[in-house]
Amino acid sequence: MSDYQDCDAQALDDAGHFGSCRLSRLRRIDQAMVLFVRGDKEMVSAFYPMFAGWAKKFGVEQAVERVLSLVRGVGGDTTVVDEMALQYEADVAKIQSGGPAIIAAGQPNWYSGPSEGSVYWPPVRDYFVDEEHWPPERMGQLEHSSNVVVAHTPRTDSNAFNSQGLVVGYVQSGKTTNFISVIAKMADEDYRLIIVLSGVHNGLRKQTQQRLSKQLSETLPEKWKLLTDETRDFHAPPGNPLATLTSDQTAVAIVKKNAAVLKRLVTWLELQPSQQALRQLPVLIIDDEADQASVATKSINPLIRRLLKVAKKRTYIGYTATPFANVFIDPASEDLYPKDFILNLPRPEGYFGPEKIFGRDIVEGEDELPDAAGRDMIRIVPPESLNLLRPASAADAPGFAPSLTDELKAAFLWFWLATAIRRSRADDGHSTMLVHVSERIGVQEAYREPVVAYRDQIVNGVRSRDATTLSDLKRVWEREIHAVPAPDDYGDFPSFDEIIARLPAIIDSAKVIVDNFRSKDRLNYGDEPQIAIAVGGNTLSRGLTLEGLVVSFFIRTARAYDTLLQMGRWFGYRPSYEDLPRIWMTEELRLNFRHLASVEAEMRLDIDGYQKVGLTPRDIAVKIRTHPALQITAKMGAAQPQYISFAGRRLQTRFFRALDADWLKDNVTAADRLVRAAVQYGRVERETGRFLIRDVPARLVLDFFDSYRIHEDSPDLEAPLVAKYIRSQTAANAGLDYWTIAVVESDAGEISLGGVKLQGVTRSKLDDGRPERADIKTLMSKQDRVLDLDLSAADAKGYLEPQLMQLRNDDPVNRSRGLLVVYPIDPVSAPLPTSKDRTQLGAADWVIGIGVVFPGEASPKTRLTATHVAVPLDEISFVDESEAYETDTEEPVDA
Repeated sequence: MSDYQDCDAQALDDAGHFGSCRLSRLRRIDQAMVLFVRGDKEMVSAFYPMFAGWAKKFGVEQAVERVLSLVRGVGGDTTVVDEMALQYEADVAKIQSGGPAIIAAGQPNWYSGPSEGSVYWPPVRDYFVDEEHWPPERMGQLEHSSNVVVAHTPRTDSNAFNSQGLVVGYVQSGKTTNFISVIAKMADEDYRLIIVLSGVHNGLRKQTQQRLSKQLSETLPEKWKLLTDETRDFHAPPGNPLATLTSDQTAVAIVKKNAAVLKRLVTWLELQPSQQALRQLPVLIIDDEADQASVATKSINPLIRRLLKVAKKRTYIGYTATPFANVFIDPASEDLYPKDFILNLPRPEGYFGPEKIFGRDIVEGEDELPDAAGRDMIRIVPPESLNLLRPASAADAPGFAPSLTDELKAAFLWFWLATAIRRSRADDGHSTMLVHVSERIGVQEAYREPVVAYRDQIVNGVRSRDATTLSDLKRVWEREIHAVPAPDDYGDFPSFDEIIARLPAIIDSAKVIVDNFRSKDRLNYGDEPQIAIAVGGNTLSRGLTLEGLVVSFFIRTARAYDTLLQMGRWFGYRPSYEDLPRIWMTEELRLNFRHLASVEAEMRLDIDGYQKVGLTPRDIAVKIRTHPALQITAKMGAAQPQYISFAGRRLQTRFFRALDADWLKDNVTAADRLVRAAVQYGRVERETGRFLIRDVPARLVLDFFDSYRIHEDSPDLEAPLVAKYIRSQTAANAGLDYWTIAVVESDAGEISLGGVKLQGVTRSKLDDGRPERADIKTLMSKQDRVLDLDLSAADAKGYLEPQLMQLRNDDPVNRSRGLLVVYPIDPVSAPLPTSKDRTQLGAADWVIGIGVVFPGEASPKTRLTATHVAVPLDEISFVDESEAYETDTEEPVDA
């Protein structure tokens, strides 16, 4: 029925006459009208695509009126039009229901999904199904999530609109696939100019260009007009811009976020002929890696904002896995804050995220996490090896000669062994190893010769059956082969001898590529399987997909956690080898990645929760920007948070020095003093499972935080900062003058606090091989947030976290009071028999855990200045990354 869809709806005037449809189309429409007269509703349903097209462009009411005018003109059954309207409304509702969580500003519901007569989307869909062999489940998830994005953009019949949204995905998780789908679907809704801002490096821009060329242009060449290609960024096309922009094709430009390139694009679009076309032409701007260079830069940000003003109808959609910088934008400014929607893409099936590799903390609103401990994929590079692998300072960089340490050699050996295992599984895809040790180009170049020499040494050793070479390989094989269980459908592992037989050809074909903006030999994947050892810096650290990445040797430092997360090129999909990836890094980096995985999860969970209670992007601006956990993203230049707020937050301790008797004793003493003093001043209530002391003055809580010791791995709960917040609120008469102290009891051993005999609780610890630090994972449940309200634990469990927050804020007494929860944890605390990854706590004394619940909501009245970094990263001197963004050269300086 594409003929009906292709008929220009604008050609139908108010009298119901067609002015510009081809005669053949008119005849087909006349035939459909005959079906109305006959009352053949089943056949008339074929006319629905035209109705849906009008409804999406002009609204249901106008679509009904237009079709009714046709039906009445031929004496048809008008009830069929009502059926089409009901079907359309059902299709719109289906798009809005289920799927990814989205915080939206309340755009009218208009999008019913692709029509039967859609032109641009079907070839893209067919490509994923026929060429990429996507299973129905994955295809369905992509279709729905991209539909939701389109559904929250404006209907295109307005005279002018300015829509700004943000799609939050995962690193290496398919964000490009999502925005390619969105591009195709929005082209079907009359967008005729698409601009994709693709990172700051030529490599990522080229990779994005290749994908859009293959998945858009090559699947429907007659309908797409590419304004850029793989070898050339944007330059003004020859001829009149009016002709380029008003043809029956959709123009697409894939543009690097580079000042010189953006100026050329904006200048071309500001020409009078371009402006004539853009008065009515809807423009879509996709900002890939939207947190990089787009926010708070001196030249790139103003140019993007200028770009947004060239058209009266424009939609800007940022895509990122690390939205920290984007949500720090002031929503009241004329900047890129996602004022219309913030969407969480769901974690795709089979995706390797940071929590699978590093594990992460349980965050608010969660009860359990299958991959809390992570997988045994991390290998630690000890501090004594670092100065052999990278220069200790900027002064040591010139002439630095790296040493291939035992850890680096083991990484190379496992890369070749793992590639051989993949080949034994009939996996002939690309196989890549990443070596990322320094941002300095000279250091990267210094690795070429020693890596090539080591490759040649090993291949010769395997061929000659050298005993030392085979022994080194066997040692790595035995360490790694069963570290991560392989899925059952992979079959049995091949023997060591079978793998050795495959190694010479694999090692010999391994290319050593040093990839940075100066190098001529860049990492380019063709159709033929490639085995590559890629040594590089920033050109390999963000956005760019490293195909078949199996091994990463990563000791590069970074100044901000979002930068660090984006450098994790090992996240993504690992079909047929999900048990084989390994990462060599420092212990500090491992802990930083784990912590950042928790912060990322908390932000996503916040977005989900805010969506469920109907908040808009503007409503949550202060809530997200003042989240205490985001202190760790300070050092983000002008985008660093200036304030935090504990309002509405639930904080808890998780880590303890279980073997430090003095440390533990100090905390028992602090809790004993708190309870003793609170009982004297407050009102005591005792129920099963909880001992409550109400009306406790804030000064007693402040005294407790002065003496209670919190483990240094708990940056989200800093006692001095919490105390500062309490004092700021009491001084401003904003609440927290009085508190409730709750001691949680269970069936563990007995302890006396403040002269009160209490039953302790049991909290075993994760079996993570760190006896000096007990990680109990989850201390509080969400129900503990309302221990002091008139609500049973069973009833509280049925509420969402934001709803429990609201219950406190609606309570006439507790809306201004804090809740301090004390958990006396039995020193033994044996795990349940069913707990596979846990062991007994085995502490030297009673462990005092605490949880803190604050009332209220984040607002200017509840914010607190906090510009320090809670968990500083190890820094070395290197070029300011912002300088690279401002460079007007074709390739930014590799910072």
